[in-house]
Amino acid sequence: MRVDQFDFELPEELIAQTPLKNRDMSRLMVLNKKTGEIKHEVFHQIIDYLKPNDTLVLNNTKVMPARLMGQKQDTGAHIEVLLLKQEQDDCWETLVKPAKRVKVGTVVEFGDGRLKAECIQTGEMGKRIFKFVYEGIFYEVLDSLGEMPLPPYITEKLDDRDRYQTVFAKEIGSAAAPTAGLHFTTELLEKIKSKGVNIAYVTLHVGLGTFRPVSATSVEEHEMHAEFYQMSQETADLLNETRQKGGRIITVGTTSTRTLETIARNHQTFKACEGWTDIFIYPPYEFKGIDGMLTNFHLPKSTLIMLISALAGQESIMNAYRIAVEEKYRFFSFGDAMLIIEE
Repeated sequence: MRVDQFDFELPEELIAQTPLKNRDMSRLMVLNKKTGEIKHEVFHQIIDYLKPNDTLVLNNTKVMPARLMGQKQDTGAHIEVLLLKQEQDDCWETLVKPAKRVKVGTVVEFGDGRLKAECIQTGEMGKRIFKFVYEGIFYEVLDSLGEMPLPPYITEKLDDRDRYQTVFAKEIGSAAAPTAGLHFTTELLEKIKSKGVNIAYVTLHVGLGTFRPVSATSVEEHEMHAEFYQMSQETADLLNETRQKGGRIITVGTTSTRTLETIARNHQTFKACEGWTDIFIYPPYEFKGIDGMLTNFHLPKSTLIMLISALAGQESIMNAYRIAVEEKYRFFSFGDAMLIIEE
């Protein structure tokens, strides 16, 4: 399958630069995955499409303030370091700019030396492994020195960094937010529960590779990045019970979707487990773990638009995206949402 089948023209002004004042007032496109029918709603109306005994699955990962601005210890040159994932102890895989200035043995200081990092390994495309040295608790130091790692297409400064966290964020470790979850308020989630809809949580720590456009010409040639996931016994039991009672499992975001599909395909059921997944979902694909999903509007030629095309069909998704552009929906992390479901 050709990657350019997932390309589309997106006017730059439709890329949302800031979040709306009220999380649940974004627009919501509802796409019937069977018929292709489209409805236009406001996000808080998602409750009208959920039924008692359905289970809504949220990713409770928490974004690290993972962007660090530092200086080389020997020359004072400015270095930007983005934490990607923890390797072991105080060693982290990172993305560095400008990478050519950082070689094995280079020491970078942050916050007047409160945090130091020595490069112990170099990799391709700006990847570096750093060993960090500090006093106290690493995440407390990071919280005081780091900045939120907003995607490169967001050029405006974020005044309130909590707006790049979901209201249910709990397990720290992501380099980017699971953005479909940003639309929910605590009050809306309580209303959904009051309707008899179950709320379940999984954890998948989002890596930046999630948002990377596919550089290969054919979909099958693309190599997916790996991300860490966890499912608790409580969630596994709830999902299996939902299946037994005939309820629908609706994931919030591509990250929750990839987690459930990984577990369902590996174990033919849901079970408490953790591990690394590099599952790459694209058409044609038979979903084992989910019945519907909520998602934002994605980058052209990204693995994310391929995933939702597997759920609703490539022609249906590309048509929905054409309509989203015509109707001036807001795109990407702080943009509007799409619910893909069969009513």
